[in-house]
Amino acid sequence: MRNKRELELKDKRISPELRHWLYASGSLTQQLTELGKGQFKVQPTKEYFQRLKREDAMWMKSPIHHTSWVRETLLYGSEAEAWVKAKSIFPILSLQGKARLFQHIGKKPIGKFLFDRTNPSCERRVILLDEGWTRQSCYTWHDCKFIVQETFLPAFEQFIQQG
Repeated sequence: MRNKRELELKDKRISPELRHWLYASGSLTQQLTELGKGQFKVQPTKEYFQRLKREDAMWMKSPIHHTSWVRETLLYGSEAEAWVKAKSIFPILSLQGKARLFQHIGKKPIGKFLFDRTNPSCERRVILLDEGWTRQSCYTWHDCKFIVQETFLPAFEQFIQQG
């Protein structure tokens, strides 16, 4: 199955505009706020607990049997339609110490805390999901590892190509 997905990725071309966003470093929150001329909104859609998926556990070097807390949100810029569908995966063990705050941030963006006076280490991979091109980032922040997945939706691609 992995080979089939890799072939699909090679067949699909990423526009230069979107490629920039998929591989950009730093805070997506800040970058979207700048693109939206100061407008940015987070709309939480789901929060739940689930067992870590094998691939995610391996990437974070966490035991597969551990539970994770998952937060799904939609990110809006200056348009009425969502630009990004985000999903954050925090192993329960990561929600200790400073990272406890992530479980209680409500409509605030994770990036506001993640990049506040810190530059967390980040491993990144880019994949194509049914909803669109997605970047997955495995962050290490104050000794806590977690994954942030950001899928750039069609409304975002249309907006950046008009710019």
